[in-house]
Amino acid sequence: MAPNNINIRRDVSDPFYRYKMEPLQSKIEGKGNGIKTVIVNLNSVAGSLSRPPAYVIKYFGFELGAQANAKPTDDRWIINGAHDSRKLQDYLDGFITKFVLCKKCKNPETDVIIKDEKIILDCKACGQRSDVDSRLKLSTFILRNNTSGKGKKDKSTKKTRRERNKEKEAANGENNGSPGESNSDNGDENEDGALEAGSDDELTRRINTAAQGIEAEDEIEDDNWNVDVSEEAVKARAKELPDDLKRALALDEGDDEGADGPTAYDELGSWVLDTATEKGGISKVEDVEIYLKAKELGIETKHKTLAVLAQTIFDEKIAKQVDGRAPLLKKMITSERHEKAFLGGTERFLGKEHPELISQVPAVLLGYYQNDLVSEETLKAWCSKASKKYVDIQTSRKVRKAAEPFLQWLESAESEEESEDDE
Repeated sequence: MAPNNINIRRDVSDPFYRYKMEPLQSKIEGKGNGIKTVIVNLNSVAGSLSRPPAYVIKYFGFELGAQANAKPTDDRWIINGAHDSRKLQDYLDGFITKFVLCKKCKNPETDVIIKDEKIILDCKACGQRSDVDSRLKLSTFILRNNTSGKGKKDKSTKKTRRERNKEKEAANGENNGSPGESNSDNGDENEDGALEAGSDDELTRRINTAAQGIEAEDEIEDDNWNVDVSEEAVKARAKELPDDLKRALALDEGDDEGADGPTAYDELGSWVLDTATEKGGISKVEDVEIYLKAKELGIETKHKTLAVLAQTIFDEKIAKQVDGRAPLLKKMITSERHEKAFLGGTERFLGKEHPELISQVPAVLLGYYQNDLVSEETLKAWCSKASKKYVDIQTSRKVRKAAEPFLQWLESAESEEESEDDE
């Protein structure tokens, strides 16, 4: 083995670790808008991982928010933009964890099996079969480009999956099951291995732990609480909410407490704002706290809750905060209706409450897209048509205008994929 080879699992320091690969080598070409990164030895690295190089290059593209060619004719694997080898190597670690390593024994001796629109890792070392998270963008790419047993990819797969999800929504109503059940297809993915930091499973564990702590503290006397949570105090805080926020939280009828008193959504919004003030900033209000409060109010599965959260869990640094809030939001966004409500709350937050932040719209939408919070179809439809549901029509048009760079990027990326499929 070449002396410069490194362990496939870089967290393993054993020099005799049997699974090796070449470190990524890249070079930057061009300048200005034409600058690009060529990964020189991607074929060799992908071969060591027993994965097609197209999987790796597309993973980099999704993670970096950059276009990447998945079917080069000359083996020149290119990503738009300037990216150094160390940064790409770090991203490769993420690819290996999600798409190569066995979830049980953590060895890279796995084969990819695609069955019933699921990606399964079949481990030749221990025999374990585990699902790959189907919500990841690369998972969608792999399924769309699966040619085993059916020649060209089935372009109706995406539409069929979307129609099936809509049917499920119609059958279950607004409540598509508890958040704990929303990821049931992949619920046992980490059962035998360590939980990935920041993942939905990690959040679930933290929520369960916190919930147990709350149950254990039920015996604490009321005068030990720092915040008055009496009905009167909650109503008083709800009345102090900005009028815009109140209107945003009462868009639909049917599941509110009553027109004369504060709704559960008012209470959640008031609680988040109060807690942020008490702790010295919204960034200090933890995801677990927010989720447990929504659950206490019985609205953790409601789509309108996402409109509230979009307006209350971010501040002027929203574009940089999306990644950190992604585990919570992934857990609570369980349908297209949830996605639309979340975008509506975002539209009000950026367009109405903080118009000085409207220039961040493309970056925020890109964060939503890269974290799989909102589907490509929902984003394209939302960007293409103004609506007066959450804000006045003039404000909505301004937000859509600001979103145009993101929509153009989305359409160009899709066009590139389609042209690659036709080659």
